[in-house]
Amino acid sequence: MSFRSALILSTVLAAWSAAASAETIKIGVTPGPHAQILEAVKPIAAKQGLDIQLIEFSDYVVPNAALDAGEIQANSFQNQPYLDNQKADRGYKIEAVGLTVNFPIGVYSKKHKAFADIPEGGKVSIPNDPTNGGRVLLLLRDKGVIKLKDGVGFKPTVLDITENPKKLKFIEVDAAQAPRALDDVDAAAINTNYATQAGLDPVKDPILREDPKGPYVNLIAVRAADKDKPWVKTLVDSYHTPEVKEFVLTKFKGAVLPSW
Repeated sequence: MSFRSALILSTVLAAWSAAASAETIKIGVTPGPHAQILEAVKPIAAKQGLDIQLIEFSDYVVPNAALDAGEIQANSFQNQPYLDNQKADRGYKIEAVGLTVNFPIGVYSKKHKAFADIPEGGKVSIPNDPTNGGRVLLLLRDKGVIKLKDGVGFKPTVLDITENPKKLKFIEVDAAQAPRALDDVDAAAINTNYATQAGLDPVKDPILREDPKGPYVNLIAVRAADKDKPWVKTLVDSYHTPEVKEFVLTKFKGAVLPSW
């Protein structure tokens, strides 16, 4: 066998061996930025022997159920208050292993150019899950629209509103359906991933926008039993690379902010 043939054969065998030894994991994501960012992570992780398969979920409830049941090995779609709420309500043994990105939530309107233009008794839709719904109420409180009871933490509800000078009517809708509510309300609070799917610009279009700080940084979660496994470190390290940060900054132009 010639040297060239032997070199080609050894290269093919090395590639086959690396592919055969690669560990495959399934990661649950919501469509939009979370899925797009993980697509950028995949080739980086592949070089470290980790094969990532993405499973898209259209809501915020199923990804944790699927993770807890072992149908997927990780998910990337939620923030810590949401995870804490899910664990408290459902008993999931799931842990955060790394921070990802922040999506400042926005309030959008097709009828008004400013939140101050919403008339008395106007309708405002907010997500119906405790974390994101509470997040919007905190945003409205910080902007002086309403007042809330003291000590409400990160999960206030409409029942915690103590002052509502404009007598706004809060309509609770599933977060994924929020863009569809825009035609029927004066304003709708929409999470960034669903806003981008609906063709909205999360930087330019909101009439109110959350400050890019606080506890709402998103995270990668795994089952508690898996958190110390080598593939978890490979996954987080592959995500926390300069290449992925550059991708986020270039692709989303301020709508999504890296947290590392």
